[in-house]
Amino acid sequence: MYPNLYYAFKDIFGVEWNWLRIFNSFGFFVALAFIIAAVFLSKELKRKEREGLLQYKEETITVGRPATAGEIILNFILGFLLGYKIIGLFVSNSPLAKDPQSFIFSKEGSLPIGILLGLLFAGLKWWEKRKHKLDKPEQRKVRIWPHDRVGDLVIFGAIFGFLGAKIFHNLENWDDLVKDPIQSLLSFSGLTFYGGLICAGAAIIYYAKKHGIRVWLLADAFAPALMLAYSIGRIGCQVSGDGDWGVLNSAYITSANSKVVRADPDAFQQKLNSNKDFYLGSREPRYDSLGAVPRHSVIAPSFLPVWMVAYPYPHNVINEGETIPGCEGEHCSQLPVPVFPTPFYETVICFGLFLVIWFLRDRFRFPGQLFGFYLVLNGLERFFIEKIRVNTQYHIFGLHPTQAELISALLVISGVILILYLNRSKTAPVK
Repeated sequence: MYPNLYYAFKDIFGVEWNWLRIFNSFGFFVALAFIIAAVFLSKELKRKEREGLLQYKEETITVGRPATAGEIILNFILGFLLGYKIIGLFVSNSPLAKDPQSFIFSKEGSLPIGILLGLLFAGLKWWEKRKHKLDKPEQRKVRIWPHDRVGDLVIFGAIFGFLGAKIFHNLENWDDLVKDPIQSLLSFSGLTFYGGLICAGAAIIYYAKKHGIRVWLLADAFAPALMLAYSIGRIGCQVSGDGDWGVLNSAYITSANSKVVRADPDAFQQKLNSNKDFYLGSREPRYDSLGAVPRHSVIAPSFLPVWMVAYPYPHNVINEGETIPGCEGEHCSQLPVPVFPTPFYETVICFGLFLVIWFLRDRFRFPGQLFGFYLVLNGLERFFIEKIRVNTQYHIFGLHPTQAELISALLVISGVILILYLNRSKTAPVK
């Protein structure tokens, strides 16, 4: 596993560049997912604009005015934080520098570099505005098309998506939140996709209505981008080992050298017994006995590598499992019993679903139906993958669903209702 890019470059290229520790593997793929999603969203919005479905909006802007005090102060703050924390991380001799996340949320930093970079940012803003300064500022009308707002839409989606993902994750793991609220709220791991989808969706609907963008057409444009972004984001889960994995595969156990080996029922049970504290400890979800720990026994077919059905996630980013013999430093844990690599499954499945949505995106007659189709596919994929994922279960009238199963079932129902409703509504057809 590669908790951050430092470990990836060390393993692949044999170099040890400490500054790469700041680039968390999970965060890297999430950022990549947002960038690629923005590209496909922009392509779809431009296509709808060419077809006359989306129109521009005229807005009045003021040009030629000097930089305001607020703009200069804001740029100073941004430059200061970048210099104090990010560049400070590279030059710091603090022990925390080996753990970028801990360093960023500590009081450590480089004050001189922070002040210098803050002054540089403030000076550049003042100089930029001064170059375009007019004797008398003018008001001009400009045409802004929906695709011009993709940057704002992505930022809105990122901010509210992250907040929603953290909120839903902490509601799902309430005991961890009560035990250590600071770590639970500020940690970059522990994100619930559906929480992000719901909160980001609400924020984007508000933004679209504010700027006169037809919501259903915007939702259709988002559908393929969302499915592709989810697929790419799951690569980060797999590469970093963030805990978002499947249940135990009892056909195998993990050896001391991180190899996955076949095991009979006795060897499997012995491995469980020797790691009883791990499986019945304070980790989530909690189990009353070793017999309650969920597992399936699946032997990898000869044409597939074993890791596709049983993976121990060595050096995982959350340091979960047993200690790897001979390993020193951070991230020296591996799972005693390998699990199903569900992030890998979701990456493959969701990329296939993205292709389905992409090639069928102009086959739906009414605005919003493509998004309804996305909801159905997304809900079905997540509902069935939950059957082999590790997640906290709720107890409702004798049933034991997970939060994701409840939300995914609701998404499937909502998607079907949306498709049928729009088909019978008086909304103008797409073409």
